[in-house]
Amino acid sequence: MIIRWTYVFADRPTAHLAEARAFWTEVTGTRLSEPRGERGEFVTLSADGADPCVKLQGVLEGDGGAHVDLCVEDVRELVGTARGLGADLLADHGDWAVLRSPAGLPWCAVPWQGETVRPPVMEGSRLDQVCLDIPPSAYDTERAFWAELTGWQQLTGSRPEFQVLKPPPGMPLRILLQRLDTERPASAHLDLACADRAFVRARHERLGADMAGQGPHWTVMRDPAGGTYCLTDRDPETGGLPGGGVPAA
Repeated sequence: MIIRWTYVFADRPTAHLAEARAFWTEVTGTRLSEPRGERGEFVTLSADGADPCVKLQGVLEGDGGAHVDLCVEDVRELVGTARGLGADLLADHGDWAVLRSPAGLPWCAVPWQGETVRPPVMEGSRLDQVCLDIPPSAYDTERAFWAELTGWQQLTGSRPEFQVLKPPPGMPLRILLQRLDTERPASAHLDLACADRAFVRARHERLGADMAGQGPHWTVMRDPAGGTYCLTDRDPETGGLPGGGVPAA
Protein backbone atom coordinates (compact mmCIF):
# COMPACT_ATOMS: atom_id res chain seq x y z
CA MET A 1 0.00 0.00 0.00
CA ILE A 2 1.38 3.40 -1.04
CA ILE A 3 0.25 6.80 0.22
CA ARG A 4 -0.20 8.74 -3.03
CA TRP A 5 -1.01 12.20 -1.65
CA THR A 6 -1.85 13.95 1.60
CA TYR A 7 -4.15 16.74 2.70
CA VAL A 8 -4.07 18.65 5.95
CA PHE A 9 -7.25 20.14 7.38
CA ALA A 10 -7.25 23.28 9.49
CA ASP A 11 -10.26 22.70 11.74
CA ARG A 12 -11.65 25.99 13.01
CA PRO A 13 -14.79 27.02 14.95
CA THR A 14 -17.69 27.67 12.60
CA ALA A 15 -18.28 31.05 14.23
CA HIS A 16 -14.84 32.19 13.00
CA LEU A 17 -14.67 30.27 9.73
CA ALA A 18 -14.83 33.39 7.56
CA GLU A 19 -11.75 34.82 9.29
CA ALA A 20 -9.90 31.53 8.88
CA ARG A 21 -10.73 31.31 5.19
CA ALA A 22 -9.59 34.86 4.49
CA PHE A 23 -6.34 34.42 6.42
CA TRP A 24 -5.24 31.05 5.08
CA THR A 25 -5.99 31.83 1.45
CA GLU A 26 -3.85 34.96 1.73
CA VAL A 27 -1.03 33.17 3.57
CA THR A 28 -0.87 30.31 1.05
CA GLY A 29 -1.61 32.30 -2.11
CA THR A 30 -4.67 30.21 -2.87
CA ARG A 31 -8.34 30.62 -3.71
CA LEU A 32 -11.34 28.92 -2.14
CA SER A 33 -13.44 26.21 -3.69
CA GLU A 34 -17.20 26.33 -3.45
CA PRO A 35 -18.27 25.32 0.09
CA ARG A 36 -19.33 21.69 0.60
CA GLY A 37 -21.09 19.77 3.33
CA GLU A 38 -24.46 20.05 5.05
CA ARG A 39 -23.50 23.40 6.60
CA GLY A 40 -21.04 24.53 3.93
CA GLU A 41 -18.32 23.67 6.42
CA PHE A 42 -15.70 22.33 3.97
CA VAL A 43 -13.56 24.28 1.50
CA THR A 44 -10.41 23.42 -0.44
CA LEU A 45 -7.54 25.87 -0.98
CA SER A 46 -6.20 25.73 -4.56
CA ALA A 47 -3.29 27.43 -6.33
CA ASP A 48 -2.93 27.87 -10.08
CA GLY A 49 -0.82 25.17 -11.70
CA ALA A 50 -0.74 22.92 -8.62
CA ASP A 51 -2.85 20.32 -6.89
CA PRO A 52 -4.41 21.27 -3.54
CA CYS A 53 -3.18 19.83 -0.26
CA VAL A 54 -4.88 22.12 2.31
CA LYS A 55 -8.53 22.25 3.32
CA LEU A 56 -10.53 24.09 5.97
CA GLN A 57 -13.36 22.66 8.05
CA GLY A 58 -15.78 24.43 10.34
CA VAL A 59 -16.32 22.59 13.65
CA LEU A 60 -19.21 23.12 16.05
CA GLU A 61 -17.37 22.17 19.25
CA GLY A 62 -13.97 23.04 20.66
CA ASP A 63 -11.24 25.31 19.38
CA GLY A 64 -10.36 23.14 16.39
CA GLY A 65 -6.88 21.99 15.44
CA ALA A 66 -5.69 19.97 12.45
CA HIS A 67 -6.00 16.52 10.96
CA VAL A 68 -4.63 14.67 7.94
CA ASP A 69 -6.22 12.87 5.02
CA LEU A 70 -4.18 10.03 3.52
CA CYS A 71 -4.97 9.46 -0.16
CA VAL A 72 -4.63 5.93 -1.56
CA GLU A 73 -5.84 3.84 -4.48
CA ASP A 74 -7.51 1.29 -2.18
CA VAL A 75 -9.26 2.88 0.80
CA ARG A 76 -10.45 -0.46 2.16
CA GLU A 77 -6.89 -1.75 2.29
CA LEU A 78 -5.74 1.35 4.17
CA VAL A 79 -8.59 1.05 6.66
CA GLY A 80 -7.79 -2.60 7.27
CA THR A 81 -4.10 -1.91 7.72
CA ALA A 82 -4.76 0.98 10.10
CA ARG A 83 -7.13 -1.05 12.25
CA GLY A 84 -4.57 -3.84 12.42
CA LEU A 85 -2.06 -1.31 13.74
CA GLY A 86 -4.40 -0.11 16.48
CA ALA A 87 -6.62 2.55 14.88
CA ASP A 88 -10.34 2.78 15.62
CA LEU A 89 -12.91 3.18 12.86
CA LEU A 90 -15.14 6.15 13.70
CA ALA A 91 -17.25 6.43 10.54
CA ASP A 92 -17.36 4.39 7.33
CA HIS A 93 -18.70 6.31 4.32
CA GLY A 94 -17.97 3.60 1.77
CA ASP A 95 -15.38 5.26 -0.45
CA TRP A 96 -13.80 7.11 2.50
CA ALA A 97 -13.56 6.63 6.24
CA VAL A 98 -12.81 8.50 9.46
CA LEU A 99 -10.42 6.80 11.88
CA ARG A 100 -8.70 7.54 15.17
CA SER A 101 -5.05 6.85 15.91
CA PRO A 102 -3.97 4.97 19.07
CA ALA A 103 -3.34 8.32 20.82
CA GLY A 104 -6.82 9.56 19.89
CA LEU A 105 -6.12 11.74 16.83
CA PRO A 106 -8.79 11.70 14.10
CA TRP A 107 -7.70 11.30 10.46
CA CYS A 108 -9.28 10.21 7.19
CA ALA A 109 -8.62 7.56 4.56
CA VAL A 110 -9.70 8.93 1.17
CA PRO A 111 -9.35 7.95 -2.50
CA TRP A 112 -6.47 9.34 -4.52
CA GLN A 113 -7.71 11.62 -7.31
CA GLY A 114 -4.47 11.76 -9.30
CA GLU A 115 -2.87 14.68 -7.42
CA THR A 116 0.86 15.00 -8.18
CA VAL A 117 1.87 18.70 -8.31
CA ARG A 118 2.96 20.29 -5.04
CA PRO A 119 1.87 23.92 -4.39
CA PRO A 120 4.65 26.53 -4.68
CA VAL A 121 6.44 28.56 -2.03
CA MET A 122 4.46 31.71 -1.23
CA GLU A 123 6.17 34.90 0.03
CA GLY A 124 9.09 32.90 1.45
CA SER A 125 7.05 30.23 3.22
CA ARG A 126 5.22 26.98 2.59
CA LEU A 127 2.65 25.09 4.65
CA ASP A 128 4.39 21.72 4.48
CA GLN A 129 4.00 19.94 7.81
CA VAL A 130 1.47 18.75 10.33
CA CYS A 131 2.79 18.38 13.88
CA LEU A 132 1.24 15.72 16.11
CA ASP A 133 1.55 16.72 19.78
CA ILE A 134 1.60 13.49 21.78
CA PRO A 135 1.64 12.96 25.57
CA PRO A 136 4.63 10.98 26.90
CA SER A 137 2.61 7.88 27.79
CA ALA A 138 1.37 7.46 24.20
CA TYR A 139 4.38 8.71 22.25
CA ASP A 140 6.18 5.47 21.40
CA THR A 141 2.98 3.71 20.32
CA GLU A 142 1.84 6.68 18.24
CA ARG A 143 5.23 7.09 16.56
CA ALA A 144 5.29 3.41 15.63
CA PHE A 145 1.72 3.61 14.31
CA TRP A 146 2.35 6.49 11.89
CA ALA A 147 5.72 5.13 10.78
CA GLU A 148 4.27 1.72 9.96
CA LEU A 149 1.12 3.12 8.38
CA THR A 150 2.90 5.53 6.01
CA GLY A 151 6.11 3.63 5.40
CA TRP A 152 7.92 6.97 5.24
CA GLN A 153 11.54 7.59 6.14
CA GLN A 154 12.07 8.16 9.87
CA LEU A 155 14.43 10.98 10.83
CA THR A 156 15.54 12.06 14.29
CA GLY A 157 14.93 15.76 14.87
CA SER A 158 17.45 18.24 16.19
CA ARG A 159 15.85 17.90 19.65
CA PRO A 160 15.14 14.57 21.37
CA GLU A 161 11.38 15.17 21.59
CA PHE A 162 10.96 15.28 17.80
CA GLN A 163 10.64 12.54 15.17
CA VAL A 164 10.14 13.37 11.49
CA LEU A 165 8.34 11.16 8.98
CA LYS A 166 9.63 12.29 5.60
CA PRO A 167 7.50 11.34 2.56
CA PRO A 168 8.84 10.52 -0.91
CA PRO A 169 9.92 13.46 -3.13
CA GLY A 170 7.06 15.48 -4.56
CA MET A 171 4.64 14.83 -1.71
CA PRO A 172 3.24 18.02 -0.18
CA LEU A 173 3.24 17.32 3.57
CA ARG A 174 5.47 15.67 6.14
CA ILE A 175 4.50 14.51 9.61
CA LEU A 176 6.33 15.65 12.75
CA LEU A 177 5.69 13.86 16.04
CA GLN A 178 6.40 15.89 19.16
CA ARG A 179 6.62 14.27 22.59
CA LEU A 180 5.03 16.65 25.06
CA ASP A 181 6.46 17.37 28.50
CA THR A 182 3.19 16.72 30.32
CA GLU A 183 0.19 14.44 30.03
CA ARG A 184 -2.72 15.98 28.12
CA PRO A 185 -4.92 14.87 25.20
CA ALA A 186 -3.12 14.51 21.87
CA SER A 187 -3.64 17.30 19.35
CA ALA A 188 -2.25 18.53 16.04
CA HIS A 189 -1.28 21.84 14.45
CA LEU A 190 0.05 23.24 11.18
CA ASP A 191 3.70 24.17 10.56
CA LEU A 192 5.06 26.49 7.87
CA ALA A 193 8.66 26.36 6.66
CA CYS A 194 10.07 29.89 6.48
CA ALA A 195 13.14 31.23 4.68
CA ASP A 196 13.01 34.30 6.95
CA ARG A 197 10.90 33.67 10.04
CA ALA A 198 10.83 37.32 11.17
CA PHE A 199 9.65 38.48 7.74
CA VAL A 200 6.90 35.85 7.60
CA ARG A 201 5.81 36.60 11.16
CA ALA A 202 5.45 40.32 10.35
CA ARG A 203 3.39 39.50 7.27
CA HIS A 204 1.11 37.17 9.22
CA GLU A 205 0.62 39.75 11.94
CA ARG A 206 -0.44 42.29 9.32
CA LEU A 207 -3.04 39.75 8.22
CA GLY A 208 -4.44 39.43 11.76
CA ALA A 209 -2.37 36.68 13.45
CA ASP A 210 -0.79 37.07 16.90
CA MET A 211 2.40 35.63 18.36
CA ALA A 212 1.78 33.15 21.19
CA GLY A 213 5.29 31.95 22.00
CA GLN A 214 8.89 31.43 20.87
CA GLY A 215 11.19 28.43 20.57
CA PRO A 216 14.76 27.93 19.39
CA HIS A 217 13.74 27.43 15.75
CA TRP A 218 10.06 28.30 15.74
CA THR A 219 7.42 30.90 16.61
CA VAL A 220 4.01 29.84 17.89
CA MET A 221 1.21 31.86 16.29
CA ARG A 222 -2.58 32.13 16.56
CA ASP A 223 -4.57 32.86 13.43
CA PRO A 224 -7.59 35.22 13.41
CA ALA A 225 -9.87 32.26 14.17
CA GLY A 226 -7.85 31.37 17.30
CA GLY A 227 -6.10 28.35 15.80
CA THR A 228 -2.51 27.61 16.83
CA TYR A 229 0.20 27.05 14.22
CA CYS A 230 3.99 27.45 14.00
CA LEU A 231 6.46 29.34 11.82
CA THR A 232 9.69 27.35 11.63
CA ASP A 233 13.28 27.98 10.50
CA ARG A 234 13.29 25.50 7.63
CA ASP A 235 13.98 25.64 3.91
CA PRO A 236 10.57 25.99 2.20
CA GLU A 237 11.84 23.93 -0.76
CA THR A 238 13.37 20.99 1.11
CA GLY A 239 11.87 21.18 4.60
CA GLY A 240 15.33 20.93 6.18
CA LEU A 241 16.96 23.26 8.67
CA PRO A 242 19.44 25.85 7.38
CA GLY A 243 22.70 24.10 6.55
CA GLY A 244 20.97 20.84 5.66
CA GLY A 245 19.97 19.70 9.15
CA VAL A 246 16.88 17.74 10.09
CA PRO A 247 13.90 19.96 11.00
CA ALA A 248 13.01 20.25 14.65
CA ALA A 249 9.53 21.71 14.33
